[in-house]
Amino acid sequence: MKEKSELRVVIIGGGIGGAAAAVALQKEGIRADVYEQAPELKEVGAGIGLRPPTINYFKEWGAYEDLEKVTTHSDYMEILTGAGETHSKERWPAMSENQNERYTRFVHRADLLDTLIAQLPPEQVHLSHRCSQILHHEDYVEVHFENGHSVEADLVIGADGIRSVVRDKIFGESKPVYSGYHAYRLLVSEEQTYGWVSKDNNLRIAIEGDVQVYFLPLQLRKQVSLDITAPSTDSSPKPVVTKQQILDSVKNFSPAMIKIVESLTLEDFTCRALYDIDPIERWSTNCVTLVGDAAHTMLHNIGQGANAALQDAGALAVAIRESDTIPEALQKYEAQRKPLTTIYQQLSRVFPKLEMESVLTEKDFY
Repeated sequence: MKEKSELRVVIIGGGIGGAAAAVALQKEGIRADVYEQAPELKEVGAGIGLRPPTINYFKEWGAYEDLEKVTTHSDYMEILTGAGETHSKERWPAMSENQNERYTRFVHRADLLDTLIAQLPPEQVHLSHRCSQILHHEDYVEVHFENGHSVEADLVIGADGIRSVVRDKIFGESKPVYSGYHAYRLLVSEEQTYGWVSKDNNLRIAIEGDVQVYFLPLQLRKQVSLDITAPSTDSSPKPVVTKQQILDSVKNFSPAMIKIVESLTLEDFTCRALYDIDPIERWSTNCVTLVGDAAHTMLHNIGQGANAALQDAGALAVAIRESDTIPEALQKYEAQRKPLTTIYQQLSRVFPKLEMESVLTEKDFY
């Protein structure tokens, strides 16, 4: 392997997974340039919970203090009926044999991305670069962009999401799979939840039949991330829905839940059809690999999408640290991460129901 300071690393995609990969490699003394197709870096949508294995990587990267400023600690999650009655209250499941690590830290996706990007020198982040072509040679890769720019790299990391150009051009097309569900998401104030939000900083999931409503508190923002997940036959990626359709999805919930939706406008919601991909055969060649949704898009039911991307980044950097060559490192990385994320993909396809013994159990994670 070249000296770390001489390695040419290109990351395609400037979201959470791509930014995390650059931060993790920087800790190893490796410069990684991030190329993002959008003219600005931003994250929209839901709040998320970061689990202990992810938090431990932030500590290793020297970024935990910054992360702590934008996150809040939570010990429990609650399952409620559609009437608002408590069905169960559970400690967050341990994701390793360390039983002390039974917590999560809540953060909005935008605040998480901003924290990661702030760790990087500005000259390593390149906006308005849409990848158009990838030429894979024996031990290096050419990457071409629609704006005419091109680069050569010893390692290309595809972090470009469910419709990954890197994945499709190098490993073959993986068509997104529709889940049969829509997600209607927005941020609201605590007052707008009419008592549904937890005062103890717990995630609450209200379930009525096939519909789930998630209340994830973002106390530092004085907001709540609200997600209504409901069945739909419309598989359009960005479906056109009416407010009445959203109201119909919660019609069997309590009057307070209906009041929440009634108080909002259609324009408040981000409406998305929920897709994932089937597990793919492989992620890596001798100088190209994938992280995050490009490798293993999963649904939100077990809350592992962002965590998996961040842990991919950490594991990849460690594999490079412990290997003599890039091909060896990519083999180690895939061997460690792919079996676990394949399980997560399968688990994420199970939408929670009240009759389930538990929404998340420790045996799911180790």
